[in-house]
Amino acid sequence: MIKTNFHTIGIGVAFSPNLKANICEAARLSLFFESKLVLIHVGETSSEKEQKLQDILNPFIKQNLNYEIVFKTGEPVDVILSISEDKQVKLLILGALQKENFVQYYLGTIARKITRQAQCSILLLIKPSVERVPCKHIVVNGLNDPKTKQTISIAYYVSHKLQSKKITIVEEITKQEVAVIVHDDKSLRKSAIVKERIKRREDSRVKQIISEVPEHFKLGLQTKTQSIFGKRGYSIGHYAQFVRADLLIMNAPLKTRFFDRLFPHDIEYILSELPTDVLIIR
Repeated sequence: MIKTNFHTIGIGVAFSPNLKANICEAARLSLFFESKLVLIHVGETSSEKEQKLQDILNPFIKQNLNYEIVFKTGEPVDVILSISEDKQVKLLILGALQKENFVQYYLGTIARKITRQAQCSILLLIKPSVERVPCKHIVVNGLNDPKTKQTISIAYYVSHKLQSKKITIVEEITKQEVAVIVHDDKSLRKSAIVKERIKRREDSRVKQIISEVPEHFKLGLQTKTQSIFGKRGYSIGHYAQFVRADLLIMNAPLKTRFFDRLFPHDIEYILSELPTDVLIIR
């Protein structure tokens, strides 16, 4: 059922205050997923830069980390995308600062463009740590969408590799699906009945997907389903923040000629105010 594994992980490396934390997170993930790590720096190579990266990587090299460092000058988005394609990166990690002004700037100029254009999955890190912080609770979208089955399956795969304790599958239901205008007690009851029917339908659909996930990915893992009503992307982002999830996993937007018009309806809400670390599956 799982068509994607992260056999090669890439990370965009900038010599910022979060450099060590970002690399440590990427190296740990590479070891967890038994992947090769490709460090991509947009800029000129130098022995000083190489030594600094090597010093950070040394503890992980002792654990048999397979890695490669690539230096290339050029426009950041183009360089990161081209190297990711050349190296067949399956998961690209990008660091982002959670403070609103930095998030808006960084995502607006680099990560948002990469998220839209990349052919691989994207992990946006807002709280990298030098020392490992366990990923205890994962929230994943349960949208009625062709990509959701694969996304949920990968979420279980990720939770298994990271030894998470809990996964919550969120079914976002829009107001248009309820389509009942509440103006008195009768219409209120009707709205409640419609919501309950939709909730049961969505729960049944998601449980069928869960039943097809390999059993060893579910061992020791608490699974919860949660229906929420509201704007897609916006609602699940706030839910992930409310329950203090360690990771939010989402479908990538569909790439069609209407892509730019569709994009803001879900992922854009997440990108504008990152609730936690976010993994976008392609």
